Amino acid sequence: MKLNYLWNKKLFKISIITLCVLIVTSCFKRKDKNNDYEIVIDEQYELYKPLNTPKGVLILFGGFPEKAKDIKVEFDIIDIAIKNRIAVMFTNFNQMLWLEDKEKKQIGDFIETAIISNNLPNENIYFGGFSSGGNVALSITEFLINQPNLKIKPKGVFIIDSPLDLQALYNTSLNNIKMNVSKISVRESNWIIQILESRFDKPSINISNYQQYSIFNHQTNYTKHFDSLKNIKLRFYTEPDLQWWLKNRNTEYRELNAFYIKELSQELIHKGYNNLEYIETSNQGYRANGERHPHSWSIVNKKDLLNWILEY
Repeated sequence: MKLNYLWNKKLFKISIITLCVLIVTSCFKRKDKNNDYEIVIDEQYELYKPLNTPKGVLILFGGFPEKAKDIKVEFDIIDIAIKNRIAVMFTNFNQMLWLEDKEKKQIGDFIETAIISNNLPNENIYFGGFSSGGNVALSITEFLINQPNLKIKPKGVFIIDSPLDLQALYNTSLNNIKMNVSKISVRESNWIIQILESRFDKPSINISNYQQYSIFNHQTNYTKHFDSLKNIKLRFYTEPDLQWWLKNRNTEYRELNAFYIKELSQELIHKGYNNLEYIETSNQGYRANGERHPHSWSIVNKKDLLNWILEY
């Protein structure tokens, strides 16, 4: 019963996204201006747009619980982006470890509508996401590039410490429950196992589902989702602070998102993905409240990121 509830809740969420896409012009929207930029507040996003013609557009997806207001707090990029004439869209799409085909189309249509309705240039668009938001960013990028009927073709995408391998996430969750390090970890791990099994079954029974919906599968070295991303710019950020993870979560390196991100990076670079940058940081991960945490937006150097976006 609980699994059905979780899945029905996800389907309900898809319906809400569909509704807002279909009636986007009638959804709540507020516009404000200051001396440097225009602010557009919509039910699905917050847009900060320079008054001068933007040189690029950065669309951001937050971690599992994050909405636009949360991303703004943890990733304070508005002022420096506006100075560089880059529009920033903080989305409210969250609670997605993977995307169904229907969700990809709905979000893709929504993004194209938002770009057009706000008179944003479509020739220099970048996506980025933190944690599960990185999975969304990569999935949407792959989808848009393969849709000839949609005009939005991202030039690049970056991820921040994302759980790209759902099978690995499943196995790590099992181990977290076994180790029983903290109530928070056990509760989160139980939830992850429930939602993955309710949709995909166990990896030992149906690994093909995990390959299809994961960005990457380490066990089978499955990288097919990157086939259409070879000619765009890619950045993978991570901070594998092993001491922090051992002390606070009793987590080994092979259980970290960082391990799978590095493995994927090496595999893609070996296959000739010359536009991919693997960026491993040290002691940069801090939450907005000052808490030390390597799994944070702050591992990204914002000035360097914007320079990367402006490189043609």
